Amino acid sequence: MTDLPGIETFRRAVDPGDCDFLGHMNVSRYLQACSDGMFSLQSDLGLTRTDMESGRRLSFAVVHLESDFRAEVMAGDVIFLRSTVREIGTKSATFHHRLYRAGDGVLAFETLFKAVCLDLAARRAAPIPQDVRERLEALKEDKTNAA
Repeated sequence: MTDLPGIETFRRAVDPGDCDFLGHMNVSRYLQACSDGMFSLQSDLGLTRTDMESGRRLSFAVVHLESDFRAEVMAGDVIFLRSTVREIGTKSATFHHRLYRAGDGVLAFETLFKAVCLDLAARRAAPIPQDVRERLEALKEDKTNAA
C-alpha cells in the first residue's frame, strides 16, 4: 500500500468503546482520528506543540469540512490515516485526509478540512510562514498521487 497518496499521520486499532450501538465506529471517532492526524501533520510542518505554546504561537484551525463515509469500520480493525494538501492560500490551506482499514486497504472515510493559520495570541487568521508553506507545497496533491 505504498502507492497511496500522502503521508501517514495516524494509526491505531479500533476499540469496542469507539463503536456505537449499530456495531460500527462512531462518527465522532472518525473526526477524532482526523483531528489527531492534523496535529501530527502540523508537527511535520514545523508547528510543534512547543512551538504553539511558546514559539510562533500558530496552529491550523478547521473552519469548514466535507466528509464521505465509504466503508464500515468495526472494533478490532486497524485503521490508518493518510493526509495530503489540496490547496494553499495566503492564510489558509485545505487538507485531504483519507482513513483506510489496514487489513484490506479499503478506503473507509475521507474528508476535506479547510483550515486557517491561526495566530493563537490574537485569535485571528495569520499569513502562513514561508517555511510552513514550503512543507505544505511538498505535500500538495498532484496528478500522480491524488487517487
